[in-house]
Amino acid sequence: MRGKMRQLGLLALGIFVGVMISLNVPAVAQPGAWGPLPIEELRAFTEVFGRIKSDYVESVDDKKLIAQAISGMLAGLDPHSGYLDKEEFREMQVGTRGEFGGLGIEVGMEDGFVKVVSPIDDSPASRAGIKSGDLIVKLGDVFVKGMTLSDAVKQMRGRPDTPITLTIARKGEDKPLVFTLKRAVIKIQSVKSKLLEPGYAYFRVTQFQGPTGETLANAIQTVFRQNQGPMKGLVLDLRNDPGGLLTGAVGVSAAFLPKNALVVYTDGRTEDAKMRLTASPENYLPTGAQDYLSKLPPAIKDVPMVVLVNGGSASASEIVAGALQDHQRAVIMGTQTFGKASVQTVLPLGDGTAIKLTTARYYTPNGRSIQAKGIVPDIALDDGSRSDTDLKVREADLSKHLINDRNQDQARVAAVPTDNTFNFTPATRPQGVDEKDLKPEPGEVVAKSDYELAQAIAFLKSRGAARASAN
Repeated sequence: MRGKMRQLGLLALGIFVGVMISLNVPAVAQPGAWGPLPIEELRAFTEVFGRIKSDYVESVDDKKLIAQAISGMLAGLDPHSGYLDKEEFREMQVGTRGEFGGLGIEVGMEDGFVKVVSPIDDSPASRAGIKSGDLIVKLGDVFVKGMTLSDAVKQMRGRPDTPITLTIARKGEDKPLVFTLKRAVIKIQSVKSKLLEPGYAYFRVTQFQGPTGETLANAIQTVFRQNQGPMKGLVLDLRNDPGGLLTGAVGVSAAFLPKNALVVYTDGRTEDAKMRLTASPENYLPTGAQDYLSKLPPAIKDVPMVVLVNGGSASASEIVAGALQDHQRAVIMGTQTFGKASVQTVLPLGDGTAIKLTTARYYTPNGRSIQAKGIVPDIALDDGSRSDTDLKVREADLSKHLINDRNQDQARVAAVPTDNTFNFTPATRPQGVDEKDLKPEPGEVVAKSDYELAQAIAFLKSRGAARASAN
């Protein structure tokens, strides 16, 4: 038996080294890279592999075991690294183009359960009433505890029009909530826009995809053409925007910032992870593409502007909000954001799978890290919470999250004046508003009772009145 185990161990070691070679990982240290393979630790790996192959109650495929080992290795790093099988890799590539199948929920993993970061606008999840911070405990009749995030996502994906039942724990509710949703092809309209009234424009970015910057540029031109007279104020709505592509964030920021202004910079262990991304075409355009920002009306660079954020604004949303805040281009209004300031790189493997690996931290133009902290609004708004009975999940709440590597007090350079200098006191959030008035009606861009948007417009009008009186 011991001889058989030794043979299995050697076989496992050969398989593991073969996998490492297929990933182009050297077996000896390279200058500036990492040390030699940890033989003792690999011996433990092969021993476990051998035990599973010989003693587990059922036969397990070698390929499956190795894939699970890779998945576990990545999942143990941080909440955003992971292994993508062939199907997941294909779906991710399609998703960045603005279409994928599923329920329309941005999720993360916490203590073995799936937490909702943000439902996507106009998705089955959003229409059913799934909320940011909800904890998914069952998918159908299967408990989520013990699943990997990838396995849970697979359960939620499926053919359009097929039903799935989600059991959700929501803080403040005495009993679990049960939702039956129908899967759909999620076509994300990443930019929505409207001329709210003469002189005041509204732009909402729901997710940062490849074409988001260009879509926003087209929306800006359309709304400016609709307006009669000068534009007096802009609102950029990033609430519940879970992020997306870095190039999309740079393109959106560049629409409002001077050319070549620093948007974000990143720092990691490799040279490729050290970048300074400015509001320059080469940082947001595909190679050879025409600059879609070149025809924007000049006023877009200096019209008074408010950016709306909340706890569901994450990653690329925070890059945009941080850049506009640091350059004093916009006033940030709302509640503290999610706090994800890490960059994930998708690295394809030779077999059609891929790994999503956290390779860098990002910093705002003034050198702030908002990792596990988030963007603090310049004007805080009542978020309608019920104090300790509401569940607000943020990056800092996720297990294994990266720490903030900078002293916030030392790193922050005041981007805009504190809210006391704005001479603006937000109105109290109204109570007893009909739930249906809190969501846009079909075909509409904004809801009837949008407290945050109303405060943003009131603030912009107050600034306009102050400037007029000063003249």
